[in-house]
Amino acid sequence: MSNSDVKTKSAGIKFDDIKAQLMEDAAFEAEYNNLQPRYELISQIIEARKGMKMTQEELAKRAGTRKSNISRLESGSYNPSLDFLIKIAKGLGKDVHIEIR
Repeated sequence: MSNSDVKTKSAGIKFDDIKAQLMEDAAFEAEYNNLQPRYELISQIIEARKGMKMTQEELAKRAGTRKSNISRLESGSYNPSLDFLIKIAKGLGKDVHIEIR
């Protein structure tokens, strides 16, 4: 196999294929749907921070917290309070808007 062949082939399994298979399990699908708002918010925070070319440490300083708290938030291993999210939003120059649908 040539180097050009290696570059065009992809290894592994696609995420969408794994997700589709896992979503066939009703319990998995329910938990995925329950966690979706959290991960959507985390994605917004990460995108805003990176869009401002800001490090986790810079955001932590602006929000009055530690870098480890930002890291845990962004990894999804921390369930933040509303007050914490408001501090993070302010550190990003943003506001938090909550909507119940």
